[in-house]
Amino acid sequence: MNAILALENLRVEYRNREWGRTSRVAVDGLNLEVFRGEVFGFLGPNGAGKTTTLNVLLGFTPASCGAAYLFGVNVREPIARRRIGYLPELTYYYKFLTAEELLRFYARIFHLSSAETERRIDAVLALVELQSARRQPIRTYSKGMQQRVGLAQALINEPELLILDEPTSGLDPLGRMKVRTIIQRLKNEGKTVFFSSHELGEVETVCDRVAILHQGVLKAAGRVDDLARQYQGNLEQVFLKVIGYHDND
Repeated sequence: MNAILALENLRVEYRNREWGRTSRVAVDGLNLEVFRGEVFGFLGPNGAGKTTTLNVLLGFTPASCGAAYLFGVNVREPIARRRIGYLPELTYYYKFLTAEELLRFYARIFHLSSAETERRIDAVLALVELQSARRQPIRTYSKGMQQRVGLAQALINEPELLILDEPTSGLDPLGRMKVRTIIQRLKNEGKTVFFSSHELGEVETVCDRVAILHQGVLKAAGRVDDLARQYQGNLEQVFLKVIGYHDND
């Protein structure tokens, strides 16, 4: 199988501008492959290098060495961005717009026809369960609804690969459940989803495979059930073991 997303010895180093201070390594020798149709969870504590890795894949941050590929093309080269959907951890939308207006704006960026735009708006709003609120200003939305309209914009171009940075961050249990349900639906449709998360319960439920990053280094990767057998515990216990956490109480 050809990987739809691949990282080869990826290293990202941030140079410190202060005299006498060493550089900070955010990602160190990361190798990873994600295949078409997978839902892949990218895990790690704060500061592990997850967002930096996503930024390299999206062309926001250059790699210090190594390489990253999407659809077999080095991300330093021009790639078909319309094949990718992206939801950042912190989203900002013009909140005077309605969901329909926001999605039409993004559809124009991807040069969708009027007919295709309306078809896609109907489809993605149904997927994220916002049909009844489609003409309400986004400022009236709850945090969970705003996150779901963010997912809708990431899907408006019908991407082959969806990259999500902490999609359930700050949501209450109901909001997390709704986002988890959406990811499950995308999985059932055969979409490829690569997302970072702290919510290990959601990850364990929907992911085919996971990778655990700590201090920029890949500590473990594989199918959730295989890791559970290897480390003799659920995903939370696996996570704590591989990052070297010990409860001293």
